[in-house]
Amino acid sequence: MIFRDPINRSVFSWCIYDWANSPFPTVVLTFIIPAYFTNVVAVNAETATSQWAFMIGVASLIIAFVSPIVGTIADKGHRLKNWLFLATTILAFMTAMLWFVRPIHSDGILLLLLTGVALIAFEIAMVFYNALLPNLVSSNYLGRVSGLGWGLGYIGGLICLLILLVGFIQIETPPFGLDKRTLEHIRASGPIVALWLIIFSLPIFFWTQERSRSTKPTQVTSEFGFSRLFSSFRMLLGNKRLSRFLLARMIFTDGINTLFAFGGIYAAGTFGMGIKDVLLFGLLLNATAGFGAFLFGWLDDRIGPKATILIGLSFITLIGLPILLIESLLWFWVLGATLGIFFGPVQSASRSLMVRLVPPGEEAGMFGLYALSGKITSFVGPWLVGLLVLTYDSQRLALSIVIPFLIIGGLILLTVKNPSQE
Repeated sequence: MIFRDPINRSVFSWCIYDWANSPFPTVVLTFIIPAYFTNVVAVNAETATSQWAFMIGVASLIIAFVSPIVGTIADKGHRLKNWLFLATTILAFMTAMLWFVRPIHSDGILLLLLTGVALIAFEIAMVFYNALLPNLVSSNYLGRVSGLGWGLGYIGGLICLLILLVGFIQIETPPFGLDKRTLEHIRASGPIVALWLIIFSLPIFFWTQERSRSTKPTQVTSEFGFSRLFSSFRMLLGNKRLSRFLLARMIFTDGINTLFAFGGIYAAGTFGMGIKDVLLFGLLLNATAGFGAFLFGWLDDRIGPKATILIGLSFITLIGLPILLIESLLWFWVLGATLGIFFGPVQSASRSLMVRLVPPGEEAGMFGLYALSGKITSFVGPWLVGLLVLTYDSQRLALSIVIPFLIIGGLILLTVKNPSQE
């Protein structure tokens, strides 16, 4: 068992934060809000795809610049949980404000702005959240704890989706007097996700332990953080194994993030799925993804995170190709659900491998670079999708761009030595 240690409440509280924040990418970035934007707010599916791609790209560039800086500041500055609390608060506020996006074309900019700022806050929060992990458990249990967090996250996203489906979208008369004519039962998903985040993030702030850190004045700490950023880059260049892993992750994560960013839009635009159907598909996808994260978390500790990532990338590629070619809605459901099994392991094992490679005392700074590796080129995938859609008017052709990202990233990862190797 992973919770024999006296800090079991601390570890579990850390894992619960994944449960708390996962409805945001599930509801806001992948399923309900993209479908709402595509079907109602945007002019048409092609315009929605290109605008969504631009928003994701701009947000990713900002995340790539900010993440390493705030990470290095946190390594020697204020406590990680203080930074995590600030980012979580911004995320909750921006998500709740999605309530004010009406089903009219002129509110499209507001939806994109709120979602973009919320995405930035989400990714910054993950820098501090991930940096807490190395001090919670020994390396023998990193895979299981990371997998437990991802698994709980997917299950949390599933349950939140189920609540929205059964309690708000499918029901004949929505609760709280919500008006279906103005799609208030759909718009309520923003405040509900925000409330979910606030309630379930409380355990990490009350019970998760962290190493004591200095509390220098903000200006001094910030100056130190900027100089420390360059030091972290120099250290990264001297660590071939870590730098090669981050390069591989930069590439394959761009492909995976692009799949996530356009999953709901692809389902709505190519297969004509409405918000209700997209939501049902999201429930199934989250269920299989949660199962995969739990299962492969144990496999991570047995065969290693590198092998786990490679297995996941291989199956995502093999299953993703026919999804881009099929016409059958039934097979889209079957293959999509199977694909979900391998999303969680790639993400969870990447975090586990990063923890094993990070030098002690450099967790936040290096996880800032970890976030950078996931975002510095992440505008490329969405922007290529947007460009290809505008050029060829085909979502299938546009999303095929993710396959080379997965293959190239996996090939580079093959050259990375396992943490146990010198």
